[in-house]
Amino acid sequence: MTRVAFQGELGAFSEEAVVRLFGEGATAVPCRDFAEVGRAVTSGEVDFGVLPIENSLAGSVIGSYDVLGGGTFRIVGEVITPIHHNILGVPGSTLSGLRRIVSHPVALAQCTRILRELSGVEALAVYDTAGAARDVAAEGDLTQAAIAGNSAASRYGLTVLARNVEDRDDNQTRFLAIIPADAELRTPPRRASGTMKTALLLETSNEPGALLRVLSPLAGRGLNLSKLESRPAGEPWSYRFFLEFDGDSSEPAAAAALEEVRSATLQLHILGSYPRWLED
Repeated sequence: MTRVAFQGELGAFSEEAVVRLFGEGATAVPCRDFAEVGRAVTSGEVDFGVLPIENSLAGSVIGSYDVLGGGTFRIVGEVITPIHHNILGVPGSTLSGLRRIVSHPVALAQCTRILRELSGVEALAVYDTAGAARDVAAEGDLTQAAIAGNSAASRYGLTVLARNVEDRDDNQTRFLAIIPADAELRTPPRRASGTMKTALLLETSNEPGALLRVLSPLAGRGLNLSKLESRPAGEPWSYRFFLEFDGDSSEPAAAAALEEVRSATLQLHILGSYPRWLED
């Protein structure tokens, strides 16, 4: 049975991503934080890890980039999961009686409209949406609620006080599936879209035009850059860049571009080529 690590508690949106990518037969293994997901993958405790990489409303998920920043993982798949948030309270609670709402900070950032409308209600960030739901259920406080999904409501016996409270109804999160970089290639049992993406992790010298010299070979060969993210590197005010482009690194145009990119960087890790998620 395939074991897949994810950040959060059972009932989290990351668990839904595991099911969408690996099927109902996979065992979802909860982890406290993103670093713990990485450790579970590296140690062999699990077969795969799943990391949220970006949300269509809140943007990049920094903790996941920091896990990938070590260059010790290989990306082997992606999945996009619709995110629909609910305000969940214990049975007997009401929306007008709430004084505190708890959830993951990214979830709170996706629900700013409803939080502004609920005057006098404190929004408190915690480490996980499903964990927030679990704690609300355990504490039984009628004035406290969680922002989480339907799965968390069912799992922890909470009442939906307000449904689909995200700022936009097309709210989505993209997740990446990872294995150790030195492991034999294995991939999630998902439907392939037929089109590929490639992810890179690189460092450049700190001088004018350094990043341009990385991007120009991709543009010159018609490779569309779909993601660019910077994160602090080993020294103060130095940075690593995470890039994704459309295409397979083994294709002639991509391979030639990557040779040029390598010559323009201090370090280059090809994190993997993987199928673009095929929407349901």
